[in-house]
Amino acid sequence: MTDTAAAMKPVKPAGPFAAWEFGLAFRYLRARRKEGGIALIAIISYVAIALAVMALITVMSIMAGFRSELLSRMLSFNGHVYVQGQVLTSPERDAAVARLRAVPGVVSVTPLVENQSLLRAAGRTTGAMVRGVAPDDLDSMSFVYASLDERTKQTFGQGPYGGDNVIIGKALAEGLGLRVGDPITLFSPTGADSAFGNLGGLEKTYRVGGVFSSGTADFDQLFVFMPLEQAQLFFAKEGVWDVIEIKVQEPDRVGDLLQPLRDAAGPTALVSDWRDRLAAFWGALKVERVAMSIILGLVVAIAALNIISGIVMLVKNKTRDIAILRTVGASQGSMLRIFFIAGATIGVLGTLTGLLLGLLFCLNIGAIQHFLEGLLGVQLFNADVYMLDAIPAEVDPLDVFWVTVWSFFMSCVAGLIPSWQAARLDPVEALRYE
Repeated sequence: MTDTAAAMKPVKPAGPFAAWEFGLAFRYLRARRKEGGIALIAIISYVAIALAVMALITVMSIMAGFRSELLSRMLSFNGHVYVQGQVLTSPERDAAVARLRAVPGVVSVTPLVENQSLLRAAGRTTGAMVRGVAPDDLDSMSFVYASLDERTKQTFGQGPYGGDNVIIGKALAEGLGLRVGDPITLFSPTGADSAFGNLGGLEKTYRVGGVFSSGTADFDQLFVFMPLEQAQLFFAKEGVWDVIEIKVQEPDRVGDLLQPLRDAAGPTALVSDWRDRLAAFWGALKVERVAMSIILGLVVAIAALNIISGIVMLVKNKTRDIAILRTVGASQGSMLRIFFIAGATIGVLGTLTGLLLGLLFCLNIGAIQHFLEGLLGVQLFNADVYMLDAIPAEVDPLDVFWVTVWSFFMSCVAGLIPSWQAARLDPVEALRYE
């Protein structure tokens, strides 16, 4: 009686994505050509997705590396936060500077004088931006300071009112044919004050005390560094600062420090950050990043669409199998899932392979570059031009995550379209012509 009851107990059907569905999908993918398989198309789709994902990760990482390197050089030369306003002429100026230095996260606080000037040397005249900086604050510009020799660091700021030695950019020195020790003449549009009033333009000859390289050609072509006291005297700004530049530990999170810095600077100060001064450049970087992501994302989508043609052919070749399975009780959902699994498998494997190859390429891009240079005998990345010995690549985990998700999504969509058609196939019509 018990055996009879057990025999009459209905068998529970298998749930969605059962083992037999996965087994049949993988069997179809492995089938040989004479058995109606799509091995070649599956391989082509797999390779296309892997290469597309690898390209997307590589390009995004290289763009992030260049962006980070460029910003680090620009923000090393300039400040992260700027303090201006009445605080610069207030009797509380020095106290405000001390409070700014005490704010957690602040690396340096540098008073500056900046003025445009004409520079004449070797019979040629050009425009220049003269930046007056205290000798002790010169090391706040890390790339500039690292490019100077020890003699330049020791002699800068020596002498009455800081002395007559100035430091010029490498591009400016090469353009005018100047070397250390050569004279240059600067013209101040303001001039000095006297008992008879302002004397107008002032012209003075200085000596090249050193040549700096910031890694940014525009800065190297334009800027001249002068001791702060000498700049105040030359531009008739004795005791006056034009701006206080502040550098922080994390420039990308400078917004979190703006309010503490405003509180430290006082109510008469105007505080802004580098995102305001470099708004056009920052906006261009973001637009370029978004545009490149969309373009390369479309490449991944196009590569994933190869899955459609493969699954369509598989469905066409397996029409008889679909009809038989439907006849013996397989549901439309099972048919959809079988071919969906086949298509998604190609996409998932291609995405994982591309992810692995992209990460390996980015993490070893310097070694790969040097190997190719040695093999081909050409310089792929000129260090004299870019101030870098290798192509920079910075892998952003968030970028990797979205690339992976996008590729998975497009692979699933591509596999779903022909799978839906397979599920709607009428078994009677399918067997009529067999």
